[in-house]
Amino acid sequence: MEKILIVEDEEEIACGLSSLLKNQGYVCDGWDGRGNAVEIIRETAPDLILMDINLPGQDGFALCREIRNACSLPVIFLTGRSTSMDELEALQSGGDDFITKPYKAPILLARIQTVLRRVKGPSKPAVLQYRGITLDLGAARLTYGEKSLELGRNEQKILHRLFEHAGNIVSREELVDYLWENQIYIDDNTLSVNVRRLREKLASIGLPGLIQTKRGMGYKV
Repeated sequence: MEKILIVEDEEEIACGLSSLLKNQGYVCDGWDGRGNAVEIIRETAPDLILMDINLPGQDGFALCREIRNACSLPVIFLTGRSTSMDELEALQSGGDDFITKPYKAPILLARIQTVLRRVKGPSKPAVLQYRGITLDLGAARLTYGEKSLELGRNEQKILHRLFEHAGNIVSREELVDYLWENQIYIDDNTLSVNVRRLREKLASIGLPGLIQTKRGMGYKV
């Protein structure tokens, strides 16, 4: 059974979510956002995090960035804030999905299942290699020489698709479909943000030019 960590400081909302999820067979833990995020995650060991934005202390965006720096757990924002800028910041901070309150239970449950299914990722092959670079899909890690990187879900999926088609151009449309499974997302900038963040991480281990941009066409390695 998958475990979901509910990050919500309003007790009534947290209890309602917990009841809904437990009725669907999930195990739930609750957290109000206070304290050390990494320690809480280590203690609760969730498979997915449902995150509000307006929390005591740090907001949900800051917490998500803190979580992303430590691990690649999927984060779904569930919030009363509903502007395009809120949704964009949620995705840029590392969120996997964005749902507004009041939520519809069937839609929320379906989105949770979709994200959990995505996280499992491709099963074969478990390891891909390209020009001395090793992409370990099971460990969500890329290794080059003696240096390595832990990858977030989107980062791993971008590299997985590019490595599968090494030497060939992968269109932006194909990457969007692969990353978000035809979900409606904000704008074309969302993919660019993910690629830019990935390039910055690759540069830190000596691979600044690994992902090439082919203007009007897509990306390639």
